[in-house]
Parts: sequence; structure tokens; C-alpha cells
Amino acid sequence: MGMQLPRWVWIGAIALACVAGMVNVIGFLGFEHQAISHLTGTTSLLGAALAAGDGRSIAHLWGVLIAFCLGATLSGLIIQDQTLQLGRRYGVVLTVEALLLAASVPLFQREQIWGGLLAATACGLQNAMVTTYSGALVRTTHLSGMFTDLGIGLGHLIRGRPLPMRRLTLSGLIISGFLAGGVIGAWLFRRWSYEALFAPALLTGMTGLGYVIYRHWRVHRSARG
Repeated sequence: MGMQLPRWVWIGAIALACVAGMVNVIGFLGFEHQAISHLTGTTSLLGAALAAGDGRSIAHLWGVLIAFCLGATLSGLIIQDQTLQLGRRYGVVLTVEALLLAASVPLFQREQIWGGLLAATACGLQNAMVTTYSGALVRTTHLSGMFTDLGIGLGHLIRGRPLPMRRLTLSGLIISGFLAGGVIGAWLFRRWSYEALFAPALLTGMTGLGYVIYRHWRVHRSARG
């Protein structure tokens, strides 16, 4: 994560981490008890299913992996670049993500695996959108990298080396956003079941709208300057 990340990247990353936290916890609490926003555990479960010869689980888990990758592919087709830059079509990606999450609700309610696949596609789309900037990596649907950065920072602190405070701060904020999303998502799921997914869909849509407004404001200000 670069040292000169624009403010809109910080705000967007935290908001989207919250979205991923909500989606993932609803997947865990749902009928399949399946992680949605990241693939490490899913891949391990696939290995166990292959060893056990559990055809249903194999098909389900492969579906989640493929859906996440398809979401990332779609993001690459829309944005066509790996560098975060104001002016790219992030608003389009966020709108598609919001629609995917909203469309997954009735499928989840009917306990169809397609609900989880649409949600996984949305997470893959989001994770691919938030990509490299100034030679550093930002991810919002899983936290291994964020915790790794914090651990590296702690090692530097123990050795008396300078700390990359902006990098560590962003890592901490993304972790906090994901955790807050998990708390909110669990609370909403207990009250509204799968309709709780409308909350991250709304937040994603609002983030996309906020980005479009900010982008146009920046363009207008630059034109006047």
C-alpha cells in the first residue's frame, strides 16, 4: 500500500471491507455455512471433499471458486487496468456488485446454491477492483495481508526501525471495517435472515454513487483551475 493513497481510496477500501464482512458472515450463518469473500478455506474444504469423494460438496465448492474468479474476470474487463486511478469505471463495477448481491437474496431464501455463487461473484468483482496503487497492494475481502502488514510493523517496532504508519493505519482500518461488517451482518441476519444482504448491496451502491460524485467534482474543479 503506497504512502500517497488518495482519500477516496481510504474511504472506499474501508466501506468495501465492511461490505465483505457483512456478506461473509451471512454466508457463514446461512444454510450452507460457507465462506464467500475469500477462497483459502474453500480450497481446503474442496481438498477434503475430493479426498472423501463427496460429489455434492465438490461441485458446490468448485462453483464458489469459479464464481469468485469470474467476478474478478468481469472486473478486469470493465476496468482494464491494475492501477487505482480517479476516472476509471469503478462506479460501474460497484453497481454490478450491488445488483449481484440483491439478486442473490431470493435464491438464498429458496436455499439454492446460486445465491452463494452470485455473492461470491460479487466479492471477486470487488476484490479485483481494489488493486495495486503506487507499487503496493490493497485487498478488502480477506485480511491475511492486512494482519501480515501489522505483524511486520510490530517486528520493525521491536527492532527500533521506523514504522510505515500510513500503511499500518490503513491495514488497521480495513480490518476494523471487515470486523464491523461481520458484527452488523450477524445482527441483521438474526432479524431479517437473507434480506440482510440488501444492506451491503445498498452500501455498495452508495459507495459507487459517492465515487461518481467525487470524480465529477474533481474533474469540475480541475477544469476551473
